Amino acid sequence: QVQLVESGGGLVQPGGSLRLSCAASERIFSTNTMGWYRQAPGKQRELVAAATSGGSTNYADSVKGRFTISRDNAKKTVALQMNSLKPEDTAVYYCNLKVLAKTYWGQGTQVTVSS
Repeated sequence: QVQLVESGGGLVQPGGSLRLSCAASERIFSTNTMGWYRQAPGKQRELVAAATSGGSTNYADSVKGRFTISRDNAKKTVALQMNSLKPEDTAVYYCNLKVLAKTYWGQGTQVTVSS
């Protein structure tokens, strides 16, 4: 099975930046959709950003203009650059990979935005 490991989470002040990284145990193909989700306490897990097999990217309205998703197939990684962070961005962030009918999740990394 494919394993995904997130890193880069932590505590950051409002307005600051943070970069999350997800490393896959297997090769990432351009046809595979990868993305980042997040889940705050008491809330449903939501899509933050995704890079589809068609090369397009999708972002939640709440993060457009602030977050950027990128992937490096050779390094088997996908990253999420988060700028202008707000307290409401606080959540556990999860890396996601879809391969046809299979879906893989990382264990999550905590992001806390607070003064």
